[in-house]
Amino acid sequence: MNQMRSGLDWLAGLIILLTIATAGIHISLLFPDVVFILNGLGFLSLAAAYFLPIPLFIQKRKWIAWAYMGYTLITILLWVVIGERSTLGFATKAIELALLISVWIDYRRRRIEGR
Repeated sequence: MNQMRSGLDWLAGLIILLTIATAGIHISLLFPDVVFILNGLGFLSLAAAYFLPIPLFIQKRKWIAWAYMGYTLITILLWVVIGERSTLGFATKAIELALLISVWIDYRRRRIEGR
């Protein structure tokens, strides 16, 4: 398996990159709108919980993965209902859809590999 120097593989790197992208967009969007800032911080917190080698997080990784995917899906659905239809909005949702798919693939792979 191709691994990056830090021990994370390409899929983990992609998930981290997509998370940072959507979090950065949300944190900077309509700054200082608290809802967008909290949404961005939520993405960063879930990524940290999913990847950090903290024993409690490792034990609960399955639930963290489901929370990560659910959070991403809710963010997408809320945009569909109340979001502004702009180029940035569509681009952010494309990033989030890629994030959702990537976390799902990583979760399934970890289950198969027993990690």
